[in-house]
Amino acid sequence: MKNNKLLTVMLIILVTITLIGVVLFVLLTQFNKQSSALEPSIDEILESSVDVPEITTNLADGKFIRIQLTIQTDNPKAAKELQKRDFQTNNIIIEELSELTEENLKGKDGKTLLESTIKTRLNELMQEGEVVQVYITSYMIQ
Repeated sequence: MKNNKLLTVMLIILVTITLIGVVLFVLLTQFNKQSSALEPSIDEILESSVDVPEITTNLADGKFIRIQLTIQTDNPKAAKELQKRDFQTNNIIIEELSELTEENLKGKDGKTLLESTIKTRLNELMQEGEVVQVYITSYMIQ
């Protein structure tokens, strides 16, 4: 009798541990699928991005800047809208640059500030989506 009870308890514990392991495996597998689905592929990023042609303009301190940007949106419809708003995009970039000096744009922090300012200003205009990221692809101050 004692052997049967011990065997039954051990079998129940073994089945319980196995069941917990299977449930954890399934949950972790599903969680990894969801997190990888959130990250867009490079093709999706390119499909929802807009290249801004090189702009040359004055800075507040009299220096000249030549800059080229790529703007990533959250979907292809937003990218099409942003392409139509190219004159507004150029205007925002020129306005923001005209308020900055060479000193303001030095280092990573200055460029990050410019990118985030442009992103914020463009998102105020957007109706079909939003700007996710602004990338400086070419940059030169003279």
